[in-house]
Amino acid sequence: MNILAIETATPACAVGVRTTAGLEVTRVVDDGRRHTEALTGAMQTLLEEVGLRPRDVDRVVVDRGPGLFTGLRVGIATAIGFSQALGCALVGVTSLEMLAGGAFDAGVRGTLVACVDARRGEIFAQAFLLKDEVTVLDEARVTTALEIVASTEAKGAPAIFTGDGVERYRIDFQDRSFATIFDQVVPSVHAGLSIGSSRMPDEVVSPLYLREADAVANFTTRERPK
Repeated sequence: MNILAIETATPACAVGVRTTAGLEVTRVVDDGRRHTEALTGAMQTLLEEVGLRPRDVDRVVVDRGPGLFTGLRVGIATAIGFSQALGCALVGVTSLEMLAGGAFDAGVRGTLVACVDARRGEIFAQAFLLKDEVTVLDEARVTTALEIVASTEAKGAPAIFTGDGVERYRIDFQDRSFATIFDQVVPSVHAGLSIGSSRMPDEVVSPLYLREADAVANFTTRERPK
């Protein structure tokens, strides 16, 4: 099965391809939040690099969040358009499970908390157990770095933290006796390819926002002129 993966939930834009023959190429193509400009050209370039045409793709996998609102819309819209135009299967994965899968593939084992920068002083977080496989331990939620550190410490067991949310608020995670940081800023496209290859296709892929957009929040909380 030829699989194309799209990651646009973070400031980076990344793509990956895995072919039926087992060839895999993944690439971060932009880290400046220029998803619209970078994505389609990168997809075409990567497909050409592995000798595939767009119509050779059997499945497209897309990160549905949580993450940046604009990036998610660009990635999901592109994936849906590609799937509908070419008749290939569509699979949604989350940025948090891609981070967990990336850590697992790198040999990390134990309780891991994946953290994506949510801006506004917050993070999107979810806990996983990395053992013989990756197991979800709780629901994805909006929180803060200090809250997730405090709640993890209260459980009395060591934990690993990863994601751009950890990098953004690194001072809150470092120098904690129970905490280890696994440096990983971009959700793993390799993990996305692996998860997407075994998951049943989705009829509909919707963004996992977890909260309203910044523009909506700013508008609804803004004082009216006196």
